[in-house]
Amino acid sequence: MIILILLSLGVIAEAQKLIEYTSGMGSRDPMRPEVWILYQDVVATHEGMQLDADSAHYDTERNSFTAFRNVVITLSDTTTIYGDRLYYDGNTRIIDIWADTVVLIDGGNILKANHLTYERNTSTAYYNEWGHGTSEDRTLDSRQGQYNSLAKVFYIYNDVRLADSTMNLHTDTLVYTTEDKVAHFRSATHIYSDSSTIYSELGEYNTDTRFASSYSASHVENQGHMIDSDTLYYDEIEEYGRAYSNVKIKDTDNDITCSGRYGETHRKRRFSFVTDSAQVLFVDNGDSLYLHGDTVYLTTDTTNHLATVRANYKVKVFRRDAQAMCDSAFYNAQDSVLVLYRDPVVWYEHYQCTADTIELHHDTSGVKIVYLRTDCFVVEQVDREKFNQLKGRQGVVYFCDGNPLYADILSNAQMIYYITEEGVDSTLQLVGANVGIGTDMRIYFDSTHAASRVVTYDKPDMQTYPVLELPVELQRLPDFKWLTARRPRSPEDVFIW
Repeated sequence: MIILILLSLGVIAEAQKLIEYTSGMGSRDPMRPEVWILYQDVVATHEGMQLDADSAHYDTERNSFTAFRNVVITLSDTTTIYGDRLYYDGNTRIIDIWADTVVLIDGGNILKANHLTYERNTSTAYYNEWGHGTSEDRTLDSRQGQYNSLAKVFYIYNDVRLADSTMNLHTDTLVYTTEDKVAHFRSATHIYSDSSTIYSELGEYNTDTRFASSYSASHVENQGHMIDSDTLYYDEIEEYGRAYSNVKIKDTDNDITCSGRYGETHRKRRFSFVTDSAQVLFVDNGDSLYLHGDTVYLTTDTTNHLATVRANYKVKVFRRDAQAMCDSAFYNAQDSVLVLYRDPVVWYEHYQCTADTIELHHDTSGVKIVYLRTDCFVVEQVDREKFNQLKGRQGVVYFCDGNPLYADILSNAQMIYYITEEGVDSTLQLVGANVGIGTDMRIYFDSTHAASRVVTYDKPDMQTYPVLELPVELQRLPDFKWLTARRPRSPEDVFIW
């Protein structure tokens, strides 16, 4: 029994190791004899910690220490806390320290506050009324927070600011690991620098490499360029971004928006691209043009103006007054030329134009000239079954103020053209059809953009038939195709191939 009692007392003594102290002067408190009042060069030690102060009260029953003025706590070779007033519980190993400015120094990391609570068991300091931290040349400010001197990590909350000479980060909750210099955030966060603004609601920011990783509501603005996506990786130094899911890359200087499921932008190389449901939206003089391709590439020139747009595979274009489709397309902004390659089709009102390659030249008023290069075919629907048709080796359509004037069909021209006249009820009625060939042909358009007459040049061979007597074999020119079912009727249709 005696042995058991001694063992139990030993366990209690070990669990509650008493604070040891020295001082120049001391006496018992007459009102509380368990308390020693200590003066002059007070030094206390407890389980590896040293406490220095001008004066102190030591409660022997509670194993607690209250220190006053010039308080210095040495926790390790690298960790020290300075303050004016302290309470230390030797049983819980928790320090509370107050001052106009309490300072915790842990190697290259410093934390300042009016009041700090330091838990020795977890090596963690807490504050609840504004704290200011520094790590090398970075500052951290917040209303509440904690610092773990073992892991070298700041956990800070409520009106958080992280800053250095290159950026300012504002958020509500932040974890900053000082050894790898990475800020981790889980709430709405803005990162401001001279070259860009980053917004995210979940992610990381490396303050050393200036590389941001965002996993929710990602947004970057960089001198006229904006990126939005679900997930985004952005290198501020290289001005390079890589975006995933719900991607939008907007060039506000040129009023162009690229969207898709994956995209990249490299401002220094003046290059961007989007892929997977890729679309480019151009806004010009109030008109919107939607262009889709499997992958769309954009470049800018040295003045940050649009230089080129290239779209590859399953390209479709929608604009209010014209639509198109082809395998691939290239737009040169300097010359205002859009080139459609491989099986291109252009629809303009009730016209359909096809060729091996189609070039659309623009000016400030809109389309100026359209070149139909090699095997051109122009079709105009007359009614459900009848079509005006012009076919030849080459074709050119001329416009004025965005309205078609005339079209030339050059070399081996062929024609089926229905003749109309105004009936008694002022409606146009079909009365015949001109069918023939010639070296070249020209079709003129009236103010309603309808074909008004066709002129043939150089050895024409033409025949006119009553509309009901036109032979079936002459109703379609060779290789006739009517592709209206594939014509995009809305911006959303550019994704339907």
